[in-house]
Amino acid sequence: MISLPEPKPEILARRASILADLARLLPADAVIGEEIRLRPYETDGLSAYRQMPLAVVLPRTTQEVAEVLRYCHANEIRVVPRGAGTSLSGGALPLADAVVIGLMRMNRIREINFEDRYAVVEAGVTNIGITKAVEGEGFFYAPDPSSQLACMIGGNVMMNSGGAHCLKYGVTANNLLGVTFVTIEGEVVEIGGTHLDAAGYDWLGLITGSEGQLGLVTEVTVRILRGPEGARAMLAAFDSVEVAGQAVDAIIGAGVIPVALEFMDKPCIHACEAFAHAGYPLDAEAMLIIEVEGSQAEQDMLLGRIRDICAQFKPISMKLAESAEQSLAIWKGRKGAFGAVGRISPDYLCMDGTIPTGELPFVLKRIGEMSTQYGLGVANVFHAGDGNLHPLIMFDANDPESFRKAEAFGADILKLCVEVGGCLTGEHGVGVEKRDLMTVQFTARELDLQRDIKSAFDPGWLLNTAKVFPLEGNARITA
Repeated sequence: MISLPEPKPEILARRASILADLARLLPADAVIGEEIRLRPYETDGLSAYRQMPLAVVLPRTTQEVAEVLRYCHANEIRVVPRGAGTSLSGGALPLADAVVIGLMRMNRIREINFEDRYAVVEAGVTNIGITKAVEGEGFFYAPDPSSQLACMIGGNVMMNSGGAHCLKYGVTANNLLGVTFVTIEGEVVEIGGTHLDAAGYDWLGLITGSEGQLGLVTEVTVRILRGPEGARAMLAAFDSVEVAGQAVDAIIGAGVIPVALEFMDKPCIHACEAFAHAGYPLDAEAMLIIEVEGSQAEQDMLLGRIRDICAQFKPISMKLAESAEQSLAIWKGRKGAFGAVGRISPDYLCMDGTIPTGELPFVLKRIGEMSTQYGLGVANVFHAGDGNLHPLIMFDANDPESFRKAEAFGADILKLCVEVGGCLTGEHGVGVEKRDLMTVQFTARELDLQRDIKSAFDPGWLLNTAKVFPLEGNARITA
């Protein structure tokens, strides 16, 4: 079980006065202290872990965020940043003595510049909201996490989120131009701008993916791109997960870069087909969803090459979408995969490790063996093109032993990812879920260097405490 640091008794004793102070800093409806209204904030997408926060504040402006941070810093109160709460690593899990700063009311689009291809938006704008704001002019925002209908751009920056189309267009870091950043002392800093490669140190690269350890992002400037002429998807079904993994490696090894290359195994295929009725092959052990884009001639050329590569691995079926509607149906199943698996299992843990694509066949085989060893089902659905795995370990949270096995199973998968040359996380972040596995990937010296960077930004370790860095032996967290 994941542990959290003991709350500071002096902070808990002052709860009433802290709420009163926050109410003087913010509008009356922006401070939440009643238990029934705090309940929705006790967890995030990693719902196996829950903790009621001390208080929740919902600022509407960068200045209000700065005021709250300045107050918390002066009074040594811990802070947990929160967007939509879709984090699957427990990144927004509260602490009993922490103020949650929710940014969902900061949802305004500040500027759109089609000529220079950027948009300036507040942190609470949803991922899909950016594309919706620019698609009328033929533009889009490239990163597309499966939670894009709900997840917010501020959280995407903090976790460096990706999505199915990151194979071609990159993750958040590759589509980010600038941020408005607020330090724990309440100082507002502008980093980057409306153009690529700002002068000086790469502060933007440091902040992106920092999981709220260094400060809060309240405004974001992103690249927007011209939409392609067209896009088509295809399905390739195989009689084993290992063979499907070999096909993925062969496609990438041939120098063919689709816009997306997704993997689903049999449990996931069946769950998604029951949900989306997308025409998935129910007799397959594994399936690839492959999308290409460009002119009609370019689509035909790329799909032809991919089809020839897949044919070498004796697929049991291949299907090319013949219309935009068929492509949308294929993607409806994939985008709804996490929810669809939730219909067949009372609970699941969604892992997030990354491996070299050449290791896919071996790793998928080992995950199957681990599933048998632990006696727990697993559904695999992931971004195969860049080796970002998302095994969904199915368990029953009402059964403590089942939960314990699921945690151990997940840890073994992540350790395996590191062993084959990969890393603990691809796009979900470390949060609390992988915090105690950081020693698997990093040496003690490497972790100390990372802690030193955090201390430079947050000397009192008030920001998102108990996330990312292991608790054991860490006096900076437990003090």
